[in-house]
Amino acid sequence: MKQLERLCSAVADLASVEPAAPDTRCDPDILRSLPGVGPIVLAALLSEGRDAIRRRDAAALRALSGVVPVTRRSGKQSTVVMRQSCPHRLRTAVYHWARVAVMHDFHSRNRYSAMRRRGHSHARALRSVGSRLIGVACAMLQTGELFDKDRVPQVQLE
Repeated sequence: MKQLERLCSAVADLASVEPAAPDTRCDPDILRSLPGVGPIVLAALLSEGRDAIRRRDAAALRALSGVVPVTRRSGKQSTVVMRQSCPHRLRTAVYHWARVAVMHDFHSRNRYSAMRRRGHSHARALRSVGSRLIGVACAMLQTGELFDKDRVPQVQLE
């Protein structure tokens, strides 16, 4: 665990070598500020989803992590199922990221509770929280801001 933390810090130091504005932060620091992101989740995000993170592509990162459902249509039937074609390590990391965020973040807990009230399973509700967290992470990466737990989300769940 300590070695993984040292490697994540080394990646953060490498990112700061590139010329940038003095007030900008590197990707590992921004991702580490999110609730639920520890060294293992951070390492999985940076290794498995590096291209999507570099492009700040939330849709690609959601698909890679398996939080986006797949719709299968055949004639008049339509079925929505969990995405199976994604890296297992990244899917597990986002699952645990969402699980810990629900325990420590007010907005994540509210989203989880709303999904459970609608009748969704525990895993489906966590995938929804993970999808929201990925969107927040990509928005933060675009602006270069750290996570602010007191900031009100722009889109409220009904």
